[in-house]
Amino acid sequence: MADNYVDEIEKKLSNTSMENTGVSFEGKALKLNSEDDAKEVISAINCCENLHYLNLEGNTLGVDAAKGIAKALESHSEFKRALWKDMFTGRMKTEIPKALVRMNHGLVLAGAKLTELDLSDNAFGPIGVEGLVMLLQSDPCHTLQILKLNNNGLGISGGKMLARALLDCYNSSKQNGKALALKVFIAGRNRLENEGAKALAEVFKTVGTLEEVAMPQNGIYHVGITALSEAFMNNPSLRVLNLNDNTVTAKGAGALASALPSLQKLEELNLGDCLLKTKGALLLAEALTEAHKELTAVHLGFNEIRARGGLELAKAMRNKEKLTVLDLGGNQFGENGRQELQSELKDSGRLSTLGSLSQPMEGEKDSSSRRQNNGRDDTEDGTETIESEEDKSIEKKDESTGDLERAIQEIQNVKLNDSSETKEITVTETKTVTVEEFCQCPTPERFIALGSNRIELILNEIKELSKDEYLEKLMPILMKISAICGSNSDPAKQAALKCSDALYKELFKWAEKQEQTSIVNNSLLVHLGLIKSEDKKMKLLWNLDGCMTALENAVRQDYFPQGARETLQIFLNRQVVDMETKNAILPHNYKPALYVKNIWLMHKNMFQHVCILKYVLMNTNFE
Repeated sequence: MADNYVDEIEKKLSNTSMENTGVSFEGKALKLNSEDDAKEVISAINCCENLHYLNLEGNTLGVDAAKGIAKALESHSEFKRALWKDMFTGRMKTEIPKALVRMNHGLVLAGAKLTELDLSDNAFGPIGVEGLVMLLQSDPCHTLQILKLNNNGLGISGGKMLARALLDCYNSSKQNGKALALKVFIAGRNRLENEGAKALAEVFKTVGTLEEVAMPQNGIYHVGITALSEAFMNNPSLRVLNLNDNTVTAKGAGALASALPSLQKLEELNLGDCLLKTKGALLLAEALTEAHKELTAVHLGFNEIRARGGLELAKAMRNKEKLTVLDLGGNQFGENGRQELQSELKDSGRLSTLGSLSQPMEGEKDSSSRRQNNGRDDTEDGTETIESEEDKSIEKKDESTGDLERAIQEIQNVKLNDSSETKEITVTETKTVTVEEFCQCPTPERFIALGSNRIELILNEIKELSKDEYLEKLMPILMKISAICGSNSDPAKQAALKCSDALYKELFKWAEKQEQTSIVNNSLLVHLGLIKSEDKKMKLLWNLDGCMTALENAVRQDYFPQGARETLQIFLNRQVVDMETKNAILPHNYKPALYVKNIWLMHKNMFQHVCILKYVLMNTNFE
């Protein structure tokens, strides 16, 4: 009996050693276009006796190269781990699904049984997801335990397609005798939002075997969080839950609190930057107080939690003997509140777990002097006004009027849509004007007077400029033409839209060629009034309504870099204040910023354009 036991142990150790064998070309930056380009990879696969993993991260794989690699995989039925993160850089949107289908074909012929699939950091878009769907629906994925799809740009439609594919995989595998037993699901930064989250919640509820779920930065509000929470109840083995940087709010926290009693194996909980506020913290603290003794890390930083909420969370950690990390930084405890929290953790022997509290949010300034109540909430029970569905309600005015006034003064030189600056001047001459004459007086009439070859004229004006002069000359021209997109003259508006599109395309083409992408992104932010220029004399003398209209069109085009879209999204994701009333104004589905320094002042007649642009950036699937 003892001999059999030893034999079994040795067999397991041998299997463990074998499963660590494979081929890795991680970070080699290989451009694998043809089968010939992939010879080195193919040779390595053929020479590996026990190929349990293939790591192609940081290379770029074309369809023909994928065909050759897939052929090599056909002889490796033992293959288990497809580590294919970031392997489609620079590929056309039509190439990705074809390459995935080729790779999948090799796995099917090999009879492989995958346990891990990592396709993170590949810009699928809706077309690329089709290749992923075919892969997930195939037999090799019936044994999948780990699925990593971080930063794939899935969007709502992609999230739904993914959910359907996983349900199909579950049903097919169940019919074959053993249902899909997914343990790890990672899909951060995918713009899944409520609908995508709800679709995936059905998968989680059906599978019931999850041990780790990470879905940070997906624009999920309490509706989606509630659906996920209900699904988590059916996954009692869940150890790691990361929903960082979604708009959970107290309503979502309530749903999670209801699910927590079912998750007694939970080790890590990350709800940082989720707008929980004090009420959400109190709900979570109550749910965590009695049990959850396996917890090792709790992240609840940057949630606008005030002193009472922080104290109750600290009390909830008393019986968590395995706790090593308690992150409550960036909340609004006040000096006395921080001292109370630290005292509670010291009494319970948990002070060593507490992270830094030295960087509270801007809104906490002078909170203790304003309230005179040890940094506690304004009400005894800690209740607060909770956002309605999708955060539709208007955010409360900032409690510190002084902070808001200072923010207004910082942008005193920016005059948006000032009629004295953007007034149209009628041109009576019928003669053609030059680009320089148009720039001196950029009216719709003068723009039309440039003639039908206006795009060629402008490009000729800038093509001979030096690298240092290029942006300085082109950006004002682009803005002045874009501004006409907001005029009342339809012919001029349409011509300006076409011309601005051509100039944006030329701008980003130049940026890539000159390796000046970050400089161009920064210049664009300055000329759109999103950040201040280092040149204090610079004034925005163009109609930003029209500029936003032109930008809305440009961001939808294939030439517009994803990095530029992400940069714009960051700077649009801020609280907006009407310059005249100094009241916050928020559109439907618009997440407010949390910092006074990020307040953006504008007139309401420009606000609609900003909302549309933000919606386009968040809801359109880009490559």
